[in-house]
Amino acid sequence: MSKYSIVLDENEITLLAASLREIQQNILKQDPQTGKTRIWFQGEEAYFDVFFELQDHEITWFQFTLRGKSLSWDSKNPGWQTGTTNELKVGDVSFYAASKTIENDIEIDWEFVNLVKSIIQTRDKEEIFQKVLLLFNYY
Repeated sequence: MSKYSIVLDENEITLLAASLREIQQNILKQDPQTGKTRIWFQGEEAYFDVFFELQDHEITWFQFTLRGKSLSWDSKNPGWQTGTTNELKVGDVSFYAASKTIENDIEIDWEFVNLVKSIIQTRDKEEIFQKVLLLFNYY
């Protein structure tokens, strides 16, 4: 069960999804030996990020963070994992924006999973988002 819920109406969901912009590939670490590629989308709202790791054009890892909540999936341990990020903790002197930490929830926050799915669905014309939507059908 989540510590708090994020409640958004349909218009807010659409605006959030539309704000996602892909960050230039040269910023992300690529591993030519393994063939893994990372793709990063950042939203206009602070702390809104979507990461994909692909190998052979298939998603091997996915992470979505919004307003201090996270949803992730990893092919090594298939299934959803929700959690809370340190991004909204006030007074954390060790905080540095590039060092986001996530504390996993004991139980999956299905409300957040469904919210993420609804945001992703608004981008279903794009191949990378189509691929992640398939994960929602299986896990």
